[in-house]
Amino acid sequence: MDDRRLETNIGNLLRAGVLLSAATVFAGGVLYLVRHHADRVSYRQFAAGGAIVQSARGGLESAAHLNSEGLIQFGLLLLIFTPVARVALAVVGFALERDRLYAGVSLVVLVILVLSLMRAL
Repeated sequence: MDDRRLETNIGNLLRAGVLLSAATVFAGGVLYLVRHHADRVSYRQFAAGGAIVQSARGGLESAAHLNSEGLIQFGLLLLIFTPVARVALAVVGFALERDRLYAGVSLVVLVILVLSLMRAL
């Protein structure tokens, strides 16, 4: 694998991740409007989403059942994980190029990202 091919693959990955995320959030938004278009809205008191969408696991389970709020949350998680997948692809690409320095630096960045996300989620 050469540098140009790696850059092309990374660009395609980022493009696909953002488009998939946008499509998922859009589908969840449309589904939400279809199901809740006639609901009365009260601005007197803020009510966060249900308990099921307040965690990543709950959001994934909710999205699997085509819950609109879960789909929106899943789309946002896709958007968050897109750069993580980019760094993972960079690690693989640099390893295939036998560029140990960049592969090592990318691997350190990937470990930091994954550990940070595991703690946050």
